[in-house]
Amino acid sequence: QVQLVESGGGLVQAGGSLRLSCAASGSIFSFNAMGWYRQAPGKQRELVATITSGGRTNYADSVKGRFTISRVNAKNMVYLQMNSLKPEDTDVYYCNAVLSTSIHWGQGTQVTVSS
Repeated sequence: QVQLVESGGGLVQAGGSLRLSCAASGSIFSFNAMGWYRQAPGKQRELVATITSGGRTNYADSVKGRFTISRVNAKNMVYLQMNSLKPEDTDVYYCNAVLSTSIHWGQGTQVTVSS
């Protein structure tokens, strides 16, 4: 069974940076896409960024130019570099993996951006 564990969240000031990491374990030799989603209290979970097995990336309009998603296949790791953080980026961030036959989620890591 695939397991995803996020890390790297924390409290930062507006304009600061954080790098989130997602460690994947289990059988994850092939996948369609991996990505990051976020969810704040009272809001729906929303897409932040995704990356396909071929390296194609997609970003939410709200984070384009500020966030960068990347994946190191040999380490089964996916990262989210977050720069120029804004208070509205405050959310729990979840790692996601879409395989050919299943979808998996991590437990989430809290990101809080103070103004």
